[in-house]
Amino acid sequence: MKQPNVFEGGCLCGNIRYLVTATKLASHTCSCKQCQRHSGSLTQVWVELSNDQIEWTGPGGLPTVWRSSEYSSRAFCSKCGSTIGAIDDKPTVALALGTFDSPNRQSFAPQSHSYISKLPKWWRIDHLKICD
Repeated sequence: MKQPNVFEGGCLCGNIRYLVTATKLASHTCSCKQCQRHSGSLTQVWVELSNDQIEWTGPGGLPTVWRSSEYSSRAFCSKCGSTIGAIDDKPTVALALGTFDSPNRQSFAPQSHSYISKLPKWWRIDHLKICD
């Protein structure tokens, strides 16, 4: 049996922190208007997990939520306002990839993209100067 990986993350101020224990991660990108407004960017990268894979470890406990649809709430830190993710009515939590302490791991690479039609036609990075 494969050993689970442990990932940590949280908000800008550290009030909301979490610990994720998972053997496999499901990651995808989305460009729907809800995700654009919630993240402030044209595309949001999500890591989907079940509730039992997340332990909320920060002093703030659970993130604050705002009901965004019939089946989901958007989660954020009530102190610094950082986007944390989306918490669905079913036992699914989608954490924003940028909230993980080490988001550059290969295991976080998205497998699909939703609402690509909502992206501006100019949105691509292959023609941009890379500033590192």
